[in-house]
Amino acid sequence: MGYEYNGIHLSGKVAIVVGGTTGIGQAIALGMVKEGANVIPTSRTLSKCEETVEKIREMGAQSLLIATDVTDVNQVERLVRKVVEQFEKVDILVNSAGTTLRKSTVDITESEWNEVIDVNLKGTFLTCQKVGRVMLDQGSGSIINIASIASFVAYPEVAPYCASKGGVVLLTRALAIEWAKRGVRVNGIAPGDFITPLTEVLLAEGTERRRRVEARIPMGHLGHLDELIGAAVYLASDASRYVTGETIVVDGGHLAEGI
Repeated sequence: MGYEYNGIHLSGKVAIVVGGTTGIGQAIALGMVKEGANVIPTSRTLSKCEETVEKIREMGAQSLLIATDVTDVNQVERLVRKVVEQFEKVDILVNSAGTTLRKSTVDITESEWNEVIDVNLKGTFLTCQKVGRVMLDQGSGSIINIASIASFVAYPEVAPYCASKGGVVLLTRALAIEWAKRGVRVNGIAPGDFITPLTEVLLAEGTERRRRVEARIPMGHLGHLDELIGAAVYLASDASRYVTGETIVVDGGHLAEGI
């Protein structure tokens, strides 16, 4: 079967971006709009959904206003149903919803452990499963799960986060090999240290922690959110049609040098 390369673009594609109303998810959502996609950003907070949907519509793309808690299977099913009702397909799913907790492992409560695992890993599984059914019926689709460099190396006092993000990489591979012959690709992106609403205080300019983190990055600086968009657009587009089961690390060389 032949394939003619037509560049990297998302013209006419429909994308759901879970966690797409802030930080990494929002940057990817808006970046996909710039490449021609109609994007549905969702998160638990309706006001954040409203703000991002408005931005998308101002950019000339179609969208849908719906808030979703990805740990609730009924809400995930409602999201997928509403998107299919309006757009009749789902071409792209980005799983960017995430949370973390910095705490000594011996002091973490069961509910705190469950919260991180439920959002980061269970939520990713549920959206992959429900959107995956639509894509399998279509015979096409691209799923992009946001992992972390903490999927590959450990950090102190964030054991639930490391466990959940490690699970995201293996879930990505498992789904990729299961669904490959039916036209659905599943890949991941593992960001390094980026400036986001969750990290801007912890990694503020001039702090000792910022200095130590930047010293470990061969490129010498923290990542900016726009620097993640290219990897996401590539994985979402037909340009990566022979790529599945991979997790692209975007970290300025951090893992390559070692920690």
